[in-house]
Amino acid sequence: MKVAIVGGHLAPALSVVDVLGKNVKLLYIGRKHTFEADKSFSLEYKTITDLGIAFSSLTTGRLQRKFTRHTIQSLLKLPIGFGQSVAILKKFKPDVVLGFGGYLQIPVVLASFFLRIPVVLHEQTMEAGLANKICSSFAARICISWESSADFFPKEKTTLTGNPVRKDIIRESQIVNHKSQTNEVLPLIYVTGGSSGSHFINTLIEGCVGKLLENFRIIHQTGDAKDHNDFNRFLSFRKKLPSKIQERYTVEKFISPSKVGKILRDATLVIGRSGINTVTELMFTGKPCILVPLPFSQNNEQFKNALFLKKIGLAEVISQNSATSDMLLILANSMIGNIEKYIKNADKARRLVDLNATNKIIKVLEHEAKNH
Repeated sequence: MKVAIVGGHLAPALSVVDVLGKNVKLLYIGRKHTFEADKSFSLEYKTITDLGIAFSSLTTGRLQRKFTRHTIQSLLKLPIGFGQSVAILKKFKPDVVLGFGGYLQIPVVLASFFLRIPVVLHEQTMEAGLANKICSSFAARICISWESSADFFPKEKTTLTGNPVRKDIIRESQIVNHKSQTNEVLPLIYVTGGSSGSHFINTLIEGCVGKLLENFRIIHQTGDAKDHNDFNRFLSFRKKLPSKIQERYTVEKFISPSKVGKILRDATLVIGRSGINTVTELMFTGKPCILVPLPFSQNNEQFKNALFLKKIGLAEVISQNSATSDMLLILANSMIGNIEKYIKNADKARRLVDLNATNKIIKVLEHEAKNH
């Protein structure tokens, strides 16, 4: 079987890649660069090519939810994306195309429909992403992660599979971390802005990282956006710290997906955004967290995700509009000081994650490839 995967969200795509194995020929279609004006290589490009999987970069227009000075320019790129998609698919000749949402998948799905290649979509959110809603008319099957998404897609095409969790995260969660059970090691805080990093979270941390390091270890994933230069700024800050404190602070542009499981296992507290894949991993690992939802996500999706985790009792939520470094410092100290209050809800969160999701998606792929 030959499968073309079009990236929108890397985490669930990697879950499927892990299980498909070497008997399936794969092509990953995604972004070579994280931002159009920034020539830093994207995490998906680095990760996929490191795995030895063929990667095709695509140029197309981003979805614009309101008219801006970039809207016309973005719309003009859509035909380019469609033409590139047709050429990529004709060359690779996949038996099925698997899309994980995001603006990049739209021209690929349209090209697949034009070439009569079956398309399977996967929706991670609790509702429906704009790209998947647009593409659902052209798809053979839509896999959803949560029952609440069923209202947004044609019932006859929809299958509940769950949201995949990567093998690395599952495996690491089963390993007991003996070090964290001693008093010699300080609690670990994992700060992440997602694969691209978050300048806002970086700025929030910048105002309190010195205080946090008095009592905690920190792994800080900054991203690599050149316009803010966050990584180099925090690296310079680290070098100025006393050697004893310096050892407590790790600064990384990106965290390899293969290392995230171990970090989540070892972390006492996670500070980050609340995209659904992050939330799913936090649910599975049962990690107490401080979530700062992206304020302009579609349909306030990240805020809803964060409230969902707060309702379970695993998270506290800070609004970006009112967040301050002092607020974050107080909340981090409070949560770690009362960590058992949150940990007792871990099993409740974990039970909501379907660990068979990846296999369910692959069964759908095999069915559509075979019966088209």
